[in-house]
Amino acid sequence: MISLRNHVVSIAAVFLALAVGVVLGSTSLSNRVLGGLADDRANLSKQVADLQSKQTDLSGRLTDADRYALATGPLAVRGALDGKSVVLITTADAKSNDRDGVAGLLRAAGATVAGELQLTDAFTDPTKSDQLRSLVTRLLPAGVQLPTAADPGTLAGGLIGPLLLLDKTTGKPQASPDETAAALTGLASGGYVRQGQGLHAAQLALVITGGSVGGDAAADRAAVIARFATQVQRSGAGTVLVGRTGSADNFGPLSVVRADGPVLSTVDDVDSPAGQVVTVLTMRDAAAGKVGSYGTAGNAQAPAPTSATG
Repeated sequence: MISLRNHVVSIAAVFLALAVGVVLGSTSLSNRVLGGLADDRANLSKQVADLQSKQTDLSGRLTDADRYALATGPLAVRGALDGKSVVLITTADAKSNDRDGVAGLLRAAGATVAGELQLTDAFTDPTKSDQLRSLVTRLLPAGVQLPTAADPGTLAGGLIGPLLLLDKTTGKPQASPDETAAALTGLASGGYVRQGQGLHAAQLALVITGGSVGGDAAADRAAVIARFATQVQRSGAGTVLVGRTGSADNFGPLSVVRADGPVLSTVDDVDSPAGQVVTVLTMRDAAAGKVGSYGTAGNAQAPAPTSATG
């Protein structure tokens, strides 16, 4: 007859055998797992090294392309805008380097830069849209009719467009000097714009923005700029809206314009020398009544106007 002692010993032996088996098995499994992880780590390290090498190569090519565009840009745009005048309208997030680069190429293309009007951060502030609407209606010159749309961007474009652009049919100012001065002074006093020195009406307008708009009201702010630029386009002989890389993505003014359809020309990489050349060539096409979406974003129709690339 098996005693209780023998039962206990047997059970202990079974558990001991299980423990030894688990230890031996886990050691073998651990070695295989560690060996597999080491292989994975080696493969990932190689992939990272390959990607870094490709990034370095692409960065070098991009730098070379920018240098080439910077050196040949004035030649590429020569005569493209002979006899044309262009007024610059910059948003609060526009970069001075972008503005200065494009302005230089506009002059190289034969255009006259008719000054700059800066839109402040308040211009796109949703909490100040009612005040902007009210101010626009009070500053409207005689003979200028506002659009029927009630959004602040369109209304502001309906006022500022005729102030800064010559009539596309007659080539004459659409408001008197006194009316223009009064309206721009009123907008500046309200904190919505800043007027550059020597600003006067031109044939064409270039609206320069920054990148994607951030913040809780990003979509609303982007829509204000998009609607504004679209309305300015209707006021003269041609308007182009440009932005930095990312401005054609979600919550960017260019993305709003492109989603609306081919109404206003856009360029989405004005922060690059090549994009600045494309901007001037797009201005040339806009003066001829052509509309296109250019740049490096996925929703651009081409890197540059067809006429520019041959």
